[in-house]
Amino acid sequence: MTSHGADAAGSADALLTVLELLAGQAPAARFEELLDEARLAGLSGEELDRLERAVKLADQVRSGREDDARREAGLAALTDTARDLTSSYDLDSLLRVVTRRARRLLGLDMAFVTLRGQHGSCYVHTTEGARAGLDTGTGRPAAPRLAPGLKIAEGYGLGGAVQLHGEPVWTADYLADERFAPSGSLDAGVHAPAFDEAAEAAVRAEDLHAIMAAPLRSGDTVIGVLYGADRRVRHHTSEELALLAALADLAALAVEKAGLLDRTRAEVSELERDSSRVRTSLTRMRHVSEAHSRIMNLVLAGGDLGNVAKAAGDALDATVLIRDQGGRALAGGDIPGLDEEAVAKASLDAHARRRPVLADDDTWVAPVIAGSEDLGGLVIRAASGLTGEDERLLELAAQSVAFLLLMRRSTAVAEGPVRDELLDDLIADPPHAPQQLAQRARRLGVDLRKPHVLVLARPEGGEQGRAVVWASSYAYRLSGLKTVQGGCIVLLLPGIDASAAAKAVAAELSPLLGHPVSVAAAGPAMSPDGIGRMHQEAGRCLDAMSALGGTGSAASVSDLGFLGMLLSDDHDVEGFVEGAIGPVLDYDAERFTDLTRTLEAYFASGGSPTNAAEALHVHPNTVSRRLERIGELLGPEWQKPGQVLEVQLALRLQRTREVLSRGRAGTDTP
Repeated sequence: MTSHGADAAGSADALLTVLELLAGQAPAARFEELLDEARLAGLSGEELDRLERAVKLADQVRSGREDDARREAGLAALTDTARDLTSSYDLDSLLRVVTRRARRLLGLDMAFVTLRGQHGSCYVHTTEGARAGLDTGTGRPAAPRLAPGLKIAEGYGLGGAVQLHGEPVWTADYLADERFAPSGSLDAGVHAPAFDEAAEAAVRAEDLHAIMAAPLRSGDTVIGVLYGADRRVRHHTSEELALLAALADLAALAVEKAGLLDRTRAEVSELERDSSRVRTSLTRMRHVSEAHSRIMNLVLAGGDLGNVAKAAGDALDATVLIRDQGGRALAGGDIPGLDEEAVAKASLDAHARRRPVLADDDTWVAPVIAGSEDLGGLVIRAASGLTGEDERLLELAAQSVAFLLLMRRSTAVAEGPVRDELLDDLIADPPHAPQQLAQRARRLGVDLRKPHVLVLARPEGGEQGRAVVWASSYAYRLSGLKTVQGGCIVLLLPGIDASAAAKAVAAELSPLLGHPVSVAAAGPAMSPDGIGRMHQEAGRCLDAMSALGGTGSAASVSDLGFLGMLLSDDHDVEGFVEGAIGPVLDYDAERFTDLTRTLEAYFASGGSPTNAAEALHVHPNTVSRRLERIGELLGPEWQKPGQVLEVQLALRLQRTREVLSRGRAGTDTP
C-alpha cells in the first residue's frame, strides 16, 4: 500500500474513532487525547486538519447535547417545583421549595426571596444557604446575616432595579459593580439607586459577589424578588437567568396562592364566627322568649311581685329589686352596698331614654313605665355583664312588672266600692254586727282577727283624685282597706306599729302629690269592734296635730306623749308612765335605789341638786351621781322642756296610783 493510501486509512480510522467517542458520550479530554495520538502517529497536515475539524464538530454536538440535557433538567425541575407547590399550602413552605430548587438547579451558594411590605418597603421573607456565625456574647450560633425579617430600603440594589424595570437583572461581582454604588446609575442617570447600610452590611457579611434577581409579578405589579447569589465572581448565561425568572414566576404564583388561601381561610373563619354568633344569638333569643313566657305566666296566674322578681333574677343570673316611683322597695332580693346616688341618677336617665341604663360596674336600672306614667323601676345586680339579649329580657321583665302593677290597680279600683263600703261600716257609729263584718272582710282577703292599725291621711291642698287612686292600690297591695271620709283618706292596714304606718304613708304619698300630707294613726286593734275606736283616736290625733302647728307631719297617738294619752279612749296611764319613767322604776325595783324619790325631790326643789340633797338628807354629790344615772336611763334629752313635762306628769301619776293602791289595800283589810 502506498504512503498516501496508508494516510487515508489512518484518517478514516481516526474519524471513525471520533464518531465512536461521540456516540459513547466520552468526555472532552478523550477527544484531546485522540488528537494527541494522531499527531504522534505523524498524520499528515491535511488529514490532521480534517480530524481537528471533526473533533470540533463533535464538541459542538456534545455541547448542544449538554445544553439540551440542561434545558430538559430545568424543565423537569420546573415541573417538579410546580407539582411541589400544589402540595404545600403555607407561604413559608412554598417559598422554601422555590429557593431550594433554585440553589440546586443553578448551582448557587445562596437563594432568598424578598417581598414588598407596607409603605413600599421590602423585607427578606425566606433564605436558603445563608451563613450562620457565632454570637460573640454567648458563643452560640447567631441568626443568618440575611435573615428573614431584614428590611430593605425601596430601590436598593438589584431589587430596586427589578422593581423599576420589571425584568431580571444580574451582576458578576456586585460589590465591585459601579452601577450599584451610591453614586451609580442603572439607566444613564435616570435612576439613582438607593443605599441601605444594613442591607449592604448583610451582603458583605455573606461575602456575596455574583447576584442575579428576577421579579415576582402579580399582573403588572412586582410584589417581590427572587435572588440567586454566589460567593465568587460568576457570569450567568441567559438560560440561567431565564430559569431563575421561571422559578420567580412560580414563586409569585405561590405568593398569590398563599394569599388566596389566607383570604379564604379568613373568610371561612369569619363565616364560622358569624355562624357561631348567630347560633349563640338564637340560643339567647330562645332563652329570652322562654324566660319572658315564664314571667308572663306568673303575672297572668296572679303571681305577686316577689315571684316575678325571683323569676327575672333566675333568668338573668342576677338579683332583682322592684321599687316604686318613690324609690321604696316593693319586692325582690337585697342588694348590699348599693350606691343610691348613682341609682337615682341612672333611674332618671332610664326613664328619659325608656330603656335600661348602667348605674355602675355591675348594677343596672330599668324603668317600669305605663305609657307616660312612671310606676317605678327595677334595680339589678348582675353576677356578670349583661348582653344585648339580657337587656331585652330586662325590658320585658320591666313591662311584666308594669302590667302586674296595672292589674293590681285595676283590681283595686274594681273592688274599690265594695272595700270602701266595708271600711265605712267598720268605722260607723253605732257599729254594725262585728261577726258579719268579719265574714265580709274575709271574702275580700282581709283577716280582722290579726292586729291592724288605722291611718288618716289628709292632703294639704291640691287634687285629691290622684291620692285616692294611690290609696286604693296601696291598700290592695298591703291586704288592707281604704275609704274616703271628710276629705281624708282612711286606711286600715295590717300591723302593730301605728307610728311606722303613718310615716310610711306620708313618705310614699307626699312625693307622689308634690305637696305636704298630714298623717295620723292609731292602734293596733285585733277585732272589728275596735276599728271605730281607732278611727276616732286617729281623728283626734289629726286635729291635735293641726292645733299644735304640725300640718304636713306624720304621727300616731303614742307619738304625742301625755297628749296622746288624753286623746286616747282607753287613757293608757300605765303605758304612759312606763314610756316616760319606766327604766327608772325598773332600776329602783331591781337594785333597791331611790332614783324615783330623787327625781321628785329634784323637781320639788326647782331643779336644784343642793336643795334636793337637803330634802333627801344626803350629800349633794350623791344627788349629782343619781341624776347622771337617771340621764343614762332616760336619755341625754330627759331635761329638755317637752320630756321634763312628761317625766313630771308620769311621776305624779305614779305617785297617785301608789296612793290609790294603798287606799284599796287599807279598805280590804278587816
